[in-house]
Amino acid sequence: MFEFKEFDYLTDGEIDLKIEEKIPYNEEKDYVPTYKYRITIHDSDDRIGEINIRIGYNEGIYYCGNIGYMIEEMYRGNGYASKACKIIKDVAIAHEMNKLIITCNPDNLPSRRTCEKTGLKLKEIVDLPIYNEMYKEGERQKCIYEWILE
Repeated sequence: MFEFKEFDYLTDGEIDLKIEEKIPYNEEKDYVPTYKYRITIHDSDDRIGEINIRIGYNEGIYYCGNIGYMIEEMYRGNGYASKACKIIKDVAIAHEMNKLIITCNPDNLPSRRTCEKTGLKLKEIVDLPIYNEMYKEGERQKCIYEWILE
């Protein structure tokens, strides 16, 4: 039985991750449990983006990834997404995960750079299956990056 852990506030001294929601496993959609955070500048409430981490592995995770992030446009270019990924990996380790998947569209060069800067390796570029939700929304391919946790 999955149990959320007490990771309500995480920081590296430059940015903070503050929990917004803990979403339990969704059996109907086979969505794994998820921690959702807002990213702020350290010791402020100025929201600069968001990051979530999905705990576990299944086919859906392979295409959508264990980590999803978004940095507000005016804060991009400062490495905040990479820093947030490095902070949040402790949540995965606490849940005994040995790797993380991050995906992005092949034409999303900033996200690809974030993955590479964070230390992930491009495993492959895959075609989405036609039954996948993202395919139904018009997406066709994903870059699959893998992060081996140590």
